[in-house]
Amino acid sequence: QVQLVESGGGLVQAGGSLRLSCAASGSIFSINAMGWYRQAPGKQRELVATIPRAGSTNYVDSVKGRFTISRDNAKNTVYLQMNSLKPEDTAVYYCNAGLWAVGADYRAYWGQGTQVTVSS
Repeated sequence: QVQLVESGGGLVQAGGSLRLSCAASGSIFSINAMGWYRQAPGKQRELVATIPRAGSTNYVDSVKGRFTISRDNAKNTVYLQMNSLKPEDTAVYYCNAGLWAVGADYRAYWGQGTQVTVSS
C-alpha cells in the first residue's frame, strides 16, 4: 500500500515563507512525476507546480518566482518552498505522484492535504 504524507503547512503572515514536504512510502517500484496542487474554498483544485523524475519543472503563473519545487529521489520526497506568500495563496495543498507500486499498474496517488493560511 502506497501513502503520500504531507507536512509543513501552517499560518504565516503575508510576505513570509513556508516549506511543504511530501514523502511517499510503501511498496513503490518507481515514481515518475511529482507535484503540488491546491484548492481554495469555493474554488477548483489547481496545479501549482510539477517536477519530473528528471527534467524541467513547471509552475502556474501566479507562483512563478516565488515558489520552488524540488525532489529527493532517494527519499521519495517532494518539496515546495514558498516565499513571499500572499493571502491569495491560502488553500489546502495536496501532494501528487504518478508511480508504479510493486505489482500494480501506473496511477496517480494523492496526499491528504495540508492547510496553508496566509494572513494580511
